[in-house]
Amino acid sequence: MATATFGNHSSVLVPQQDRDSIRKFYCDVLGGTITKVDPDRDFVRLGEDFYIVFLYGDVPDESEFLRTARSVWLEIKSDNVEEMSRNILESNLVRKLEIPDPHLYFQAPGGQCLRLVGIDEDLSFYEGVGEGPNMAKVKEALGRMSS
Repeated sequence: MATATFGNHSSVLVPQQDRDSIRKFYCDVLGGTITKVDPDRDFVRLGEDFYIVFLYGDVPDESEFLRTARSVWLEIKSDNVEEMSRNILESNLVRKLEIPDPHLYFQAPGGQCLRLVGIDEDLSFYEGVGEGPNMAKVKEALGRMSS
């Protein structure tokens, strides 16, 4: 049987008016590098080998979290979670999401939802090992955000 895995390249379609805040957040706050720019795209490298292309266009502003009650959480890792959390929140470019989990969850410019974790952190819970957050509390928190 054929198998699949997620790669280290991603792209997202975002409103043109978010370009400056996306650049500030992904480069100035997270330390990414713009590897290529053209009128409709920014190519950004995070770390040594993750690439995300922001495709700017005439798309609706979906910056309000959970309009459809569905989200894909992107995970970013840091070697200094406390400092990175402070940098992220002090940038005033993100919306902190109140999820009953020990990690920082936030919505970045352009609408992407991210979770910040430590590079060497034991994340086996997210692989189905052990107990995790109380799902009733998680659902309750998500319900508060969508109303």
